Amino acid sequence: MSEHRKAIIIGGGPAGLSTALRLHQTTNVKCCIYELRPEPTTLGGAVGIMPNGLQLFSRLGVYDALHARGSSQSNLVIHSAQGGIVGKQEDMVSYARAQTGFGYLRIKRTDLVHVLLDAVYKAQIPIYFNKRLTTIDDNGDSGVTVTFSDGSTDTADILIGCDGIHSCVRRLYIDPDQRPEYSGFSGLFSLVPTSRLSSSAAAQVSGIGATLTEQGMFMVMLATAAGDEVSWGLSQEVPLPDSGDSRDGWEVYRQKELNGFKSNMHQILEKVHGDWGDLLKQLVENTDVMKFYPVYRLPLGGAWYRGRCVLLGDAAHAMQPHAGQGVSMALEDTFLLARLLEDPSRPLSEVYKKYEEIRRPRVNKIYKLASRNAGVRKTTGPWGLWSKEVVVGMAFWASWALGLEKWGWGQKHMAYDIDVEEI
Repeated sequence: MSEHRKAIIIGGGPAGLSTALRLHQTTNVKCCIYELRPEPTTLGGAVGIMPNGLQLFSRLGVYDALHARGSSQSNLVIHSAQGGIVGKQEDMVSYARAQTGFGYLRIKRTDLVHVLLDAVYKAQIPIYFNKRLTTIDDNGDSGVTVTFSDGSTDTADILIGCDGIHSCVRRLYIDPDQRPEYSGFSGLFSLVPTSRLSSSAAAQVSGIGATLTEQGMFMVMLATAAGDEVSWGLSQEVPLPDSGDSRDGWEVYRQKELNGFKSNMHQILEKVHGDWGDLLKQLVENTDVMKFYPVYRLPLGGAWYRGRCVLLGDAAHAMQPHAGQGVSMALEDTFLLARLLEDPSRPLSEVYKKYEEIRRPRVNKIYKLASRNAGVRKTTGPWGLWSKEVVVGMAFWASWALGLEKWGWGQKHMAYDIDVEEI
């Protein structure tokens, strides 16, 4: 075996970039990243990163750069459609913060990718864009060879699929029969400059604000450290549309289509009152680009590895975003795999087996949590909405009255540390 092992990473998003960085930091594995898109880009507004993910970004050496760009306000307010407050928390990650030393961060997806990409460039890890994977040849002891649509090839000791829910690595080799399924939920979201809001509306945006409606949940969050951009969205239960790019979502720019989406939003918001309702209406009206994203997931139980190839993050276990753990799950995969690869003498088959043995119970737990959390977004009627608000309000009251937050109620999964797992 050569002094250095080589890994080919397919996918230049957060999972692929983080994996390359961690392997560079802690192992003798030299990485090469191949990305499908012609340039660094990603569809999306802003993502939330919980304490378990932030502590890993800190160990990766990029936490300060991320914190300088994203909003760390962690107060949560659930607003009633009638204009009151259903429940609130001063710090929705208080227990996990005390356990890990890290809080919450809401950051634009593009900023997340740029910070990681800067770190990859500084580490002199090669990354190639516009590379569509077409063939995987696992040659056993002689390595694994990949071929791209432009005819170029590369060979390595390890192939790591970080290429998302529609993974080519999974489809071409590891588990061709594993197909994404539509969750029944979709999201509409956008980013709006705070300067476009009235001063009274802008003053209401702090941390995370949410409103239950008969047709889903509206959420509003600051997306930058400067507070100059607001991320808003509607998560709702809808049939899968038969138009557009249903795989990865699409952006609506054309004025006619945009006006159609806005009209639908305003109809939903007719029943949302008070100052908070006025804020939501202003956000919709000041939106220039609406992004539609059908939420897919992978059924539990699919294969995560085969031969010299392994899947990480959404490529292995894409789940609904309703637990706020998508990025963190990929990071936990990354850190565990890197630890297992630190010993060059450890057989790759043993590495992958242990990786799955440790990760699958944790992933299954968060996957099911995300599915449960989606329930509050289901379409309902006036009485159904009233009952949801009552249940949510009682949960907030019980947490406060019984001091449940101090005992980690609803937060223990955020205080998890993958690096303490026995390997």
